Amino acid sequence: MSEESPTPVKNFVQNIIDGDLKQNKNDGRVHTRFPPEPNGYLHIGHAKSICLNFGLKETYSGKCNLRFDDTNPVSEDPEYIAAIKEDILWLGFEWDNLCHASEYFDQLYDMAVRLIKKGKAYVDSLSEDEVREYRGDHNTPGKNSPYRDRSVEENLALFERMKNGDFKDGEHILRAKIDMTSGNMNLRDPLIYRIRHASHPVTGDKWCIYPLYDFTHGLSDAIEGITHSVCTLEFEDHRPLYDWFLKELEFEQPPQQIEFSKLFLSHVIVSKRNLKKLVDEGHVSGWDDPRMPTLRGLRRRGYTAAAIRELCRQVGVSKAYSVIDYSLLEDCLRADLNEKAQRRMVVLNPLKLTITNYDKNETLQAPNHPKDESMGQRDLPMSNTLWIDHDDFMEEAPKKYFRLKPGGEVRLRNSYVIKCEEVIKDEKGEVIELKCTADLDTLGKNPEGRKVKGIIHWVAADTAVPVRVNLYDRLFNDPNPGGHKEQSFLEFLNPESLNVLETCYAEPAVADAKVGEAFQFERVGYFSVDHDLGAQGNEPSHPLTFNRSVSLRDNWK
Repeated sequence: MSEESPTPVKNFVQNIIDGDLKQNKNDGRVHTRFPPEPNGYLHIGHAKSICLNFGLKETYSGKCNLRFDDTNPVSEDPEYIAAIKEDILWLGFEWDNLCHASEYFDQLYDMAVRLIKKGKAYVDSLSEDEVREYRGDHNTPGKNSPYRDRSVEENLALFERMKNGDFKDGEHILRAKIDMTSGNMNLRDPLIYRIRHASHPVTGDKWCIYPLYDFTHGLSDAIEGITHSVCTLEFEDHRPLYDWFLKELEFEQPPQQIEFSKLFLSHVIVSKRNLKKLVDEGHVSGWDDPRMPTLRGLRRRGYTAAAIRELCRQVGVSKAYSVIDYSLLEDCLRADLNEKAQRRMVVLNPLKLTITNYDKNETLQAPNHPKDESMGQRDLPMSNTLWIDHDDFMEEAPKKYFRLKPGGEVRLRNSYVIKCEEVIKDEKGEVIELKCTADLDTLGKNPEGRKVKGIIHWVAADTAVPVRVNLYDRLFNDPNPGGHKEQSFLEFLNPESLNVLETCYAEPAVADAKVGEAFQFERVGYFSVDHDLGAQGNEPSHPLTFNRSVSLRDNWK
């Protein structure tokens, strides 16, 4: 009798939704959204929110919108919109409605007018510095602006003139009228609209005033019929303001904001400002550099969508702050690629090996995957001149060294047992070639009368495919590179985060590999075909470049 799978433990967000469904709240609907601002590329921290919001859609057969909160025309770019859509689809999710906050600018303007008419909003003429001064701080209550008691008529007239472009940037702002002495700084007459004479990617030059995020966000949720506005924990203090706008504008079924903790990984920076600095100062090659925590950087390095989704599943959803060790993400990738990746032999640090008693060319067979016969077999050309890895030979080897040594035997993977008979060195004393003999009766079977414990990988020299290999590692050598007040995060850059191996040799089965395709280089790690084919000038230096996604085991020092 087979054991039943345990019932998955629900997170606190699901418990809230379950309670709402029992009360038939929102008419039994579950409608979430993922609302990025299109001012940068998505990174690993966004993945948790994406998986949660789209996952709730799947769990409850509901809906999830992708909404671009594009209220700041200066920092937003169509390039980011396209990249965000591409990344979400790559992660394996599809949105029900594609929305832009800018689509609601007419409605939001009308709502601001309603607040003015209710006496809940006013046009303020303080400067930016004066607004900051009047606002106070956590130890000092704010004080009312001298313009707070303008009449409804005056506020309406000024707000319309703001819309019509009669004023310069910063000359006036529209603020909600709440409580300048509130202990919650977000309720001290927050800004609703500011003047910004800038063309918008979607609305063009129609507007010269733009709503602020706190005003736009909750009202956009309400307009779209969002039931559960699931966001990260830094918005918890903003929830009273979120609810205040919805209440004052009298929405009958207002969305509910629920906050959860962000995904924090060790050895990673996700601040857009700091990531931009890495790119601008040339510490990385770009936003898709395989060392970057952006989704496109992770994808280029060979991380799979399934591995990232599995990380988010294992981390779970809670309100507790925690930092997840980067090794968990690597473990998720290893587990995924171990099942999916075909095997290949590639020599990273080539050492010539000649088999003196082998004078034929034959084609052996090797499985593409040791546990999945459906992946088939591959041809493995064999000759008397091979490349093996320098690391698989030691001239003065310790007792329990099971790789190749003078007079010692190893098995060539998927081939014969060989014995090292002679070591050839150059004038500097460096080993440049090994002369070996093969036991030609050991193909597919063990030698008689002795045990051979070592197995090494190899590539036939005459059919080898030259490749370039990028050995990537963690970009920072400190688990919290951004957490040092006295030191810049740049001081913790790992100088060994990229090691380029220009001359490596692969078996011919890699020759037709496609960009993004993943392989396990046997005994080495998991590698993915890079989109940069090694071009130098107008000529490619190598037909293929591989990025190391992750080693076979955790070797982080």
